[in-house]
Amino acid sequence: MSTIYLNTVINADIHYVFDLARNIDLHQQSTSKTNEKAIAGCTSGLIEENETVTWRAKHLGVYQNLTTKIISMEKPIQFTDVMQKGAFKSICHRHIFKSVNGKTLMTDIFEFESPLGIIGKLFNAIFLRGYLKNFLLKRNELIKTIAESSTYDGIAIF
Repeated sequence: MSTIYLNTVINADIHYVFDLARNIDLHQQSTSKTNEKAIAGCTSGLIEENETVTWRAKHLGVYQNLTTKIISMEKPIQFTDVMQKGAFKSICHRHIFKSVNGKTLMTDIFEFESPLGIIGKLFNAIFLRGYLKNFLLKRNELIKTIAESSTYDGIAIF
């Protein structure tokens, strides 16, 4: 199992950042380079606990589908999504939010395991871990940019 830890400090209200992080439309905007689209389940707006979303995206030259489910949510403190179906052996992504001196600390703990045993572990070490970290950093950069340039009114603005 590989784990990616990311901390992003955002100068915005915790409730707003929380909503941006679970916004399906924003996620699609942040992944435009991989042509990621929500094709089933919750396909727009804010995803909620026990809802699923199926993503279709082109990664490494191949279109793939990935279905995840929000298995826990405590607004605006955390939510966790896990893979239900997809190319990985497993994925668990914990999103944690903490208000610190008027800012929001957004923490991602992204755990994943590739199939194919030792070959998958080698692929993780050589390429996949860095690829996924960069993918998450781009998403977080967009959340930060939007959150810091918009006024929270309960609706994601972008």
